[in-house]
Amino acid sequence: MNFNLHTHTRFSDGTSEPERYVEEAMKQDFLVLGFSDHSPVPFENSFALKEKNLPVYCRAIRELQKKYSATSSAEKNLEILMGIEVDFIPGMTVSFEELRRRYRFDYLIGSVHLVHDGINDGLWFIDGPDISIYDDGIQKIFGGDGRKAVTAYYRQVQEMISEHSPDIIGHMDKVKMYNRGRYFSETDKWYVGLADETLDLISGCGAVVEVNTRGLYKKRSDSLFPGPEILKNILRRNIPVTLSSDAHKPEELSLLFEESRQTLIQLGFKSHWVLKQGNWKEFAL
Repeated sequence: MNFNLHTHTRFSDGTSEPERYVEEAMKQDFLVLGFSDHSPVPFENSFALKEKNLPVYCRAIRELQKKYSATSSAEKNLEILMGIEVDFIPGMTVSFEELRRRYRFDYLIGSVHLVHDGINDGLWFIDGPDISIYDDGIQKIFGGDGRKAVTAYYRQVQEMISEHSPDIIGHMDKVKMYNRGRYFSETDKWYVGLADETLDLISGCGAVVEVNTRGLYKKRSDSLFPGPEILKNILRRNIPVTLSSDAHKPEELSLLFEESRQTLIQLGFKSHWVLKQGNWKEFAL
């Protein structure tokens, strides 16, 4: 039984019209498909929704909801949700509550892709296909200090959780993506401490943590987001998880889902969660 709440279309940095993802989801007998294009950010970029296109995006997804709710009973099993992935940058991006109020999203994914240095308005881009941008950011913005850079990342994630309470925490440890042991170790005491502080906040606000497969299938990470040690601590805290592919193409909707379910089972997880008919539902792995 597949579902995916992290999906990008041509409205942000995905490749295809939303309906193409719906068609693929139906082929795969999906239970729920949630769209979550990147929210607008206040500078020129190639990955986020343009402010003027936000109402157009919402209208397109709502129209798909209406269209597919009127199809035959055999096809009614697919529920389509309208979400958004909110890129949180302190002092620069719009409040989560304002987005909820204005556009009535079914859910919000809170994510950090651009890390603010807290001093000179420098932004470290930790995502994308080019590892040199990741390296340049650590060198130029944080003076090559991996601990300083990672601490800034986790503090920003923590601020997002504390101030905005997203429904889903997106790729919680994405800061590790291009690291691969070069700048820091995920077993360092300070790193573990930052991750644990973040999990404490997540536990307190009731958010769901996504288990994101994209880093693995794009071969940009050696483990899921989040990795096994953080997942063990998530399990200890009884924080719910939802499996997502962070799809940017229709054919990516369920990539590595079966392998990731097996990983979760081996770690001790028995279930994962999905938003359905307005409530979080638990499904056995």
